[in-house]
Amino acid sequence: MICGQTRVPGVSVSQVARRYDVNANLVFAWLRDPRFADADASDVARFLPIEIVAEGKVPLAAPAPDNCIEIELAGGHRMRISGSYDPESLARLIRGLSV
Repeated sequence: MICGQTRVPGVSVSQVARRYDVNANLVFAWLRDPRFADADASDVARFLPIEIVAEGKVPLAAPAPDNCIEIELAGGHRMRISGSYDPESLARLIRGLSV
């Protein structure tokens, strides 16, 4: 993940090293290591479009409309996804919000 982020255009190794509180020389060593040669920018976090809406007066037991998923996360956060979505992106988003 760290090595992949250094390959994003406009991002320097020192910026990535500071972000993860590691020495830039260590990141350079990882970049020379063949085990990390295939690391690319696909490991970089991606942003998904979201819309934050005020909590309505709808009772919790209200049925969800067709083609809609409602997910309640630990901590009381709730996500409502309607329309088409990428399951992998949704799983990454849920993992990120559950941290």
